[in-house]
Amino acid sequence: MATKLLMPKATAVWLIDNTSLTFEQIADFCSLHLLEVQGIADGDVAGKVKGVNPINNGQLSRDEIKKAEADSSYRMKLLEPKTLVATKRRKGPRYTPISRRNERPGAIKWLIRNHPELPDAAIIRLIGTTKTTIEAVRNGTHWNSANLTMMDPVTLGLCTQVDLDMEVKKSTSGKGKNVPPLSGTILLSAEEALSKSAYRLEDIMNMRTGENLHKNTEQETNKEIGGVSKGALGQGKAGSKSGTDSEELDAESVFASLKSLKKDNNE
Repeated sequence: MATKLLMPKATAVWLIDNTSLTFEQIADFCSLHLLEVQGIADGDVAGKVKGVNPINNGQLSRDEIKKAEADSSYRMKLLEPKTLVATKRRKGPRYTPISRRNERPGAIKWLIRNHPELPDAAIIRLIGTTKTTIEAVRNGTHWNSANLTMMDPVTLGLCTQVDLDMEVKKSTSGKGKNVPPLSGTILLSAEEALSKSAYRLEDIMNMRTGENLHKNTEQETNKEIGGVSKGALGQGKAGSKSGTDSEELDAESVFASLKSLKKDNNE
């Protein structure tokens, strides 16, 4: 913020009375016309004005005055203030120059499209428009809605980037307002992309290890089932063999007893 000299005419009176500076140097430092400085020196202008020392005000140093007195082409510079006092903003909508007022609907359309979380009051504070104009642009009932083009209000000079960021931060600072999700593709930051890719790799590795474990368990169960079935089949075969042998033995004994009976009858 550019600082201005306090009481330029009173400062010029003091510089004329207490220094050997030229009129051009005093006029340049006090932002006065050369003829006005000559009139102050002659007593025609500001005759009853009391001189004010700019050194006591902290706006000029003695070294700067000495440099200017030694070199008539040197132009003195104001000292930077030690403390900066913020200027109070007046309440109410922001003033917009007449030459820029026809660009406000395009800025409203840009804000509605890119920052849907902003309330109407924030748009009014940023651009200095009315609620009816905002509703007309949002609903498409504006008289020039067919020719409206979205324009950044910061680029147009209707507001500053700092004010826009502050309003967006206020509207999204957890006041319970649901912000509608953005449609279309969303560009992720590098950290988010890396974290998501890491999670995906972990999921893939976990899936692969799970599949391998499942395959191993299936193979083990198949082996166990195969061993059990083989043992059962072997036992079945052995049982059948013993059964057939016993049947054969029983048949031979029966035939032998029958033969002995036939011999006894014949005798």
